[in-house]
Amino acid sequence: MRMYDIIHKKRNGGELSEEEIRFFIEGYTEGEIPDYQAAAFCMAVYFQGMTAKETSELTLAMAESGDQINLGGVDGFTVDKHSTGGVGDKTSLIVAPIVASCGGKVAKMSGRGLGHTGGTVDKLESIPGFRTELNPDEFIKQVNDIGLCIVGQTGELAPADKKLYALRDVTATVESISLIASSIMSKKLAAGSNGIVLDVKTGSGAFMKTAEESEKLAKEMVSIGRSAGRSVTAVITNMDIPLGDSVGNSLEVIEAIKTLKGEGESELTEVCLTLAAQMLCMVTGEDEKTCFSMAKGAIDDGSALNKLREMISAQGGNAGVVDDYSLFKQPKYTAEIFSECDGYIEHTDAEKIGIASVILGAGREKKGDPIDPSAGIVLKKKTGDRVEKGDTLAVFYTDDESKIEEAKQEFFDAFTFGSEKPQPQKLIYKIIK
Repeated sequence: MRMYDIIHKKRNGGELSEEEIRFFIEGYTEGEIPDYQAAAFCMAVYFQGMTAKETSELTLAMAESGDQINLGGVDGFTVDKHSTGGVGDKTSLIVAPIVASCGGKVAKMSGRGLGHTGGTVDKLESIPGFRTELNPDEFIKQVNDIGLCIVGQTGELAPADKKLYALRDVTATVESISLIASSIMSKKLAAGSNGIVLDVKTGSGAFMKTAEESEKLAKEMVSIGRSAGRSVTAVITNMDIPLGDSVGNSLEVIEAIKTLKGEGESELTEVCLTLAAQMLCMVTGEDEKTCFSMAKGAIDDGSALNKLREMISAQGGNAGVVDDYSLFKQPKYTAEIFSECDGYIEHTDAEKIGIASVILGAGREKKGDPIDPSAGIVLKKKTGDRVEKGDTLAVFYTDDESKIEEAKQEFFDAFTFGSEKPQPQKLIYKIIK
């Protein structure tokens, strides 16, 4: 078998066999197939697309290219949740404790933030003492003991995806539904959970900018998961506006805690309850309405908040942060940002707000960059709100006072003002099973 023939076949619109796809993935992972041929393959896929069978085979080959987590030691149905990434997306910190407090087993591996999107691991590490690195035995034991564990990715999960993603990033082949879907699902399948709920973000702060693109991606990922024998549901949610009021690591943990106390912003709460309900449908077999009520009940009776406390303590963190936010690292500087005009906020570009938070120190431009856990932005006004000149739009938090002006310019660029109140945006577009 030759890589040249595989590229030629896909370039001309042919359907690749399982053997051909595995030949490519195994050869590229081992370094036997050079970057220039892999780039040609990705470009051929970009233009010709892949069938559902091809995409499924590609995903499985990538999932099996490295370590696979065995959750067989967990007593019960394991369920995971994955977001395609957004600004202010702290849903895992809220949803996972809700599901665990209702009897689900949440064994979750999360990533770090890069660019304008935050990472769950970075957020958890803003809690003093919290450990995100556990060995496999500790991981399984904690899931069995309290039903919940969130750690950073360990070992070499889907190394083929890691290599391919880096290559796609520099060869203009990122925007391929088949390649995006296989990239996400290869890691989720390797992580081992029985059920997976996908939060597919759509809008200015998301990777997929339109609801149509997001729906295509969601359907592709659900199909892949099903063909691999997993329970998979995708929820398409709005990321045109930052989710909740806070963007930044400790700021988002605080907002998650407030949400579990029943004090959360309404849209953030609704998205979290919807995601938790879908996970609980898999765990309990009950209908969506029953599971939504179950999730809401876990917030109302305090059991979800207690579950978060349990997880923080189990992983070495100071659970006192749940009641005393001053235990988080405090920023050296704060700055109120005032509106320079009157009117209604017609549109908010979530990506620009995410970039402004990165400038303040809340994120990283490239892997390995340090982050400031206390840096970020708390929004005081959002799309649809009426503002007068001089009203506070947001508060900035940072350890570097010199970055405030630069972040301010990026932040102002995120807002479009008008004289008429805009129509409310849809929050949850569709649920795909």
